[in-house]
Amino acid sequence: MKIFQIKTKQKLPISASEAWKFLSNPKNLAEITPKYMNFKILSGADRSIFAGQIIQYKVTPILGITLKWVTEITHVKENEYFVDEQRFGPYSLWHHKHFIKEIDGGIEMEDIVDYKIPFGILGQIAHPLFIKNKLRDIFKFREKKLVKLFGKL
Repeated sequence: MKIFQIKTKQKLPISASEAWKFLSNPKNLAEITPKYMNFKILSGADRSIFAGQIIQYKVTPILGITLKWVTEITHVKENEYFVDEQRFGPYSLWHHKHFIKEIDGGIEMEDIVDYKIPFGILGQIAHPLFIKNKLRDIFKFREKKLVKLFGKL
């Protein structure tokens, strides 16, 4: 089965520590997730991220179907990066790297997500039809929301 990847980059006029403060608080994820997904944290968001942290969510990504999603924060380097991996949820594989790099006038954020779709050939057919575009839309929403919160570089 094929492993897909989505990459996004965004520049913001804030410091790495300011970006980290926002991104390392799991409660802020709801703010940068489209409302139609009905994103709700069920547990594990009571402190800033740390390696080994388990966070449980509910999401409604498509067709009104509510899913439980459990991620683990596997790697953390303060003000530079963290990695979350799905332990239970809609994908066969979800490995999401979040990078923060200082640049002139602010930071560059980069997200790299490697993911695998379940359901064999049906999943492979569904990917180009709607899954790929849905993921792009979610990251575009996130980009616009972060510009609204912090400005644009």
